[in-house]
Amino acid sequence: MIVNKTTKANPEITITGAKQNLRTSLKKVHDHDGTVIYNFEVTSDEQIIPKPITLQWKVPAVNVKGVWKPTTDFNKRIQADWELDNMESRISIDSPVISLFGNSDENVLTFACSNAINKLEMNARLREEDNCFYCHITFFTEQHYPLKNFKVQLRLDNQNRHFSDSLRAVSSWWETFEELKPAYVPAIAKKPLYSTWYQFHQNLDVSLLLKECRLAKNLGYEAIIIDDGWQTFDTNRGYDFTGDWQPDRIPKMAEFVKSVHETGMKVALWYSVPFCGEKSKAFKRFKGKYLTEDHRWAPVFDPRYPDVRQYLIDIYTNAAKDWNLDGFKLDFIDDFRFYKDTPIKLGADADYASINGAVDRLLTDVKNALTEINPEIFIEFRQKYTGPAMRKYGNMFRAFDCPGDATMNRLRIADIRMLAGNTAVHSDMVTWHADEPLEIAALQVINTLFGVPQLSVMLSDTPKEYLNMIGFYTKYWNENADVLMNGDFLPSKPLANYPTERVSKNGQVIIGVYDAWVTELNEAHKLIDILNGQIADQIIVRSTKDLGAYRCKIYDCQGSLIREDNVVFSKGVLEIEVPACGIIRAEKI
Repeated sequence: MIVNKTTKANPEITITGAKQNLRTSLKKVHDHDGTVIYNFEVTSDEQIIPKPITLQWKVPAVNVKGVWKPTTDFNKRIQADWELDNMESRISIDSPVISLFGNSDENVLTFACSNAINKLEMNARLREEDNCFYCHITFFTEQHYPLKNFKVQLRLDNQNRHFSDSLRAVSSWWETFEELKPAYVPAIAKKPLYSTWYQFHQNLDVSLLLKECRLAKNLGYEAIIIDDGWQTFDTNRGYDFTGDWQPDRIPKMAEFVKSVHETGMKVALWYSVPFCGEKSKAFKRFKGKYLTEDHRWAPVFDPRYPDVRQYLIDIYTNAAKDWNLDGFKLDFIDDFRFYKDTPIKLGADADYASINGAVDRLLTDVKNALTEINPEIFIEFRQKYTGPAMRKYGNMFRAFDCPGDATMNRLRIADIRMLAGNTAVHSDMVTWHADEPLEIAALQVINTLFGVPQLSVMLSDTPKEYLNMIGFYTKYWNENADVLMNGDFLPSKPLANYPTERVSKNGQVIIGVYDAWVTELNEAHKLIDILNGQIADQIIVRSTKDLGAYRCKIYDCQGSLIREDNVVFSKGVLEIEVPACGIIRAEKI
């Protein structure tokens, strides 16, 4: 339930740091139904490297339970103003949006910026002296090249609605900017996917991969991502040999891809885009064109040089054509950034001063070149590079690595999804220990069903009952994909890590329950599915009104029908017995 409140006055916004012969202007261009949009502009008569400029305002700390940021995971608590760390947003890190939410999940204030490519810092922190939240956005914190004009928009939303609706409205607003138009999403981007990483790591074997593809296809998986290891015999989990991208471990790559296609699966390859290892042939070729050579993994290409960008574009386009690939997993995009040893003075052949601008150009050209070869190609990015700018180049966003952590997987899927629009949102790859009990392993899968499931277990070594469980959930997901992916998504209680989530469309509602929580039903649906994402053997349902009689089927985690009977959802509380990680399907009579 959303708590009623009176309409708030627009806060007074102050501008600090504007000196050095710069002119600033802040003009309100929209004010309707609790949403205000401002144009903010910085101009100069001559090219100048600006120092940081901050927009700041305050709002009373009334009915604020927590602060939502795009990648804070479990940490959605209120931050005090003496905690100095700010959220950073740029093209490949986070999204420029923060939401203050109330005790009933209602939006208190959601603020966002249209500048999703250049770096900025932002925060909303409580000041104990007056119990107000001090909100700010700071520009030019890493500016190392001159400019004369800078324009952005600031959006403030204090509408009385669910915080997730305010976040979705921000995502839709970003889509209106020409420089943030999302890429086309092919159907394959929203199909369950098998990944090689957690079970193979770099120890890939062609014959076993083909066997796994056949098993995965039979379980309902439509594509495979061949992760790190296909390009090298090195198994040290490092990146010394990245940069050349020759298929040393799978030398007959075109034949291998054809064999995978014959199983009915699509194929994507993994690339660590920024890295050029010191043991690669490319390393000497591009000497002097690195953002840093002092990286924990490998030297980082400098995309401000057109020959660097073209080299990377050619790698991907040649692979797509020569090997008939269906997709790419483009990794480590967030390592394109400014380092302490990044050169400011560039060679004469550099055509970009801005690293973020150069990354935008690189990924735009990569996407255009690949879609010209195959309009249905899929491109995956993972958190934290899942912001509005990245939607221009990729059509699949994946939760950041969280092996064996079902709760984190669910949380990260929800956080990405609220801002992703139509872009496909995938789980991190599901994996578990070989000795994990069936119902506990099932938790790993059932926690991913509000995203597109990704699987990373050795199916040929998986016992039959576990295969039954995987097959049951995957079949359920495929049969209900339209509702799960395109329905109205409502995650609850962000500070409690979304213990319930629901999605509804066309008279069907699917509710995931992941903790000892009372599930609320407010209206009659033709079909009600309740996913028991916990080890408990019952679900507690509270109906706010009489919803009538339903034919109720109870399934266990392997898909066996345990019982079937009529249930009346009368106003009040009802306990339904259901096995751990089972599913309740109630159809209106």
